[in-house]
Amino acid sequence: MRAFYSGLFALFLLPCHVLAAVELSSLFSDHMVLQRDAAVPIWGRTDAGGTVTVSFASQSVNAKANAQGEWRAELKPLDASASPSSLVVQAGDSKVTVSNVLVGDIWVGSGQSNMAGRVGSYAKNDVTLAAATEKAPYPGIRLMQGGPKPTWSEATGQSITQFSALHFAFGERLHRDLEVPIGLIVGAVGGTPSGSWIPPATYASSEKCKADVAAFGKSYNRAAAMRQYEARFAVWEKRVAAAKAKGEKPKGRKPAPPSGPGESTRGKIGRLYERFIEPVAGYRLRGVLWDQGESGTGVVGVGQHTMMSELIRGWREAWGQGEFPFLFVQKPSGGGSAFSNDSPITRNGDPFAANLPDITRSGSGKQRFLYVRLMQDNANAWMVPASDLGSGIHPTNKWGYGNRAAEIALSQIYKTGAQAYGPTYKSHTIDGKQVVVTFIHAGQGLTAAHAAKLHGFAVAGPNGQWHWAEARIVGDTVVVWSDDVLTPTRVRYAWAQNRRWANLFNKDGLPALVFEAGE
Repeated sequence: MRAFYSGLFALFLLPCHVLAAVELSSLFSDHMVLQRDAAVPIWGRTDAGGTVTVSFASQSVNAKANAQGEWRAELKPLDASASPSSLVVQAGDSKVTVSNVLVGDIWVGSGQSNMAGRVGSYAKNDVTLAAATEKAPYPGIRLMQGGPKPTWSEATGQSITQFSALHFAFGERLHRDLEVPIGLIVGAVGGTPSGSWIPPATYASSEKCKADVAAFGKSYNRAAAMRQYEARFAVWEKRVAAAKAKGEKPKGRKPAPPSGPGESTRGKIGRLYERFIEPVAGYRLRGVLWDQGESGTGVVGVGQHTMMSELIRGWREAWGQGEFPFLFVQKPSGGGSAFSNDSPITRNGDPFAANLPDITRSGSGKQRFLYVRLMQDNANAWMVPASDLGSGIHPTNKWGYGNRAAEIALSQIYKTGAQAYGPTYKSHTIDGKQVVVTFIHAGQGLTAAHAAKLHGFAVAGPNGQWHWAEARIVGDTVVVWSDDVLTPTRVRYAWAQNRRWANLFNKDGLPALVFEAGE
């Protein structure tokens, strides 16, 4: 008997064979779309030093896990395919099979409420979006909600209803025109600033952001900011006391102490990037569609132009696939007339108003022009013009916004030859008291919509005072002048948040972009 137990103990001392367990990132799930025409990384975990084999579409590639068990394989460029296939990953006797996989284009959508707003909410007031939803399911469109462990789903009537209205409208148009599978990933949160979406390391190392903060700090008065805070806090305390005396719940948030230059007003810088974007970074994509700007940067002293330029750079570095296309919707939403309200895209454009406001009270065009500059200053970044699509903090025509974004992608990214932009400032010359402005994207020709004459141009002389100007179309140029400015030095167009009177279009029906130029 003693010999039996001795032998049994010896068995426990013998080396045993442990089966290698292979795991995939949750990104690689059933119903996924892989990016076409590019090397596609696949990654996961297994035993340290183990060998993993990834098989898909007649390819079979091996990868070796590092000391932490992390492995990464790369498939060679794939052709688009609407016929579902399976991806198989194996390590030893352990195997994972991902089913119903398509190959097409991946687009990530992000930003705040106008990206986060769901189809189910907007389809009630958007007949075209509602009609598109009723056509579900879409076997060639796949959806993913960003988060800690995102997975793919098919575009069914139910999943579409819970998905971003803007991003679905964008993807449906691309799928319809390109006839390839489309994968849509969304990570967006309403009311959030761009500073919450920048990679923290990008912000921390950004010389541009540091320069903005330093410049702002020179004029920042912390004592004055504290006095304003204390005054608001005193009002809030009185309101709370009055509400309690009435047995009511006080309304309004408690004022927060002022943040200093470079500090966030909305929590940790980059917190939403870490939650929604970082988990999908590296998943091969075609591009990004961004809709945010109403909440600014959320970082004291850092401008939106700077923050967005660095955000674009940071996202591209995180993906490690070069300067992929980055599309962004112009802010503010709407504010201008449409060439025609007959189109489902522009049906909510504001009515034309011929009367120009007081030039000193016409409102600032800086915010609109910021987005034009963002496009001009960042390679492969494209603005989605929105002045003629309908106004409001939350424009109801998400079908129009999504399709306009798709038209920009089709024109600038996919090179379909479609006309995507309206007249865009190229250069100007000064001849006496006349300014001759040259435009690109004239399309079929420049035209004045809704009126016999052009409205919306202004000029300024050496004293910096602006005056509304007369303007006439000459070929692909517009000649601008004012009898009140004998020596013009600057010229601008549509320089206002509400620009219903600005009526320069091309004959393709697209509005001219806001600009300001000169010494």
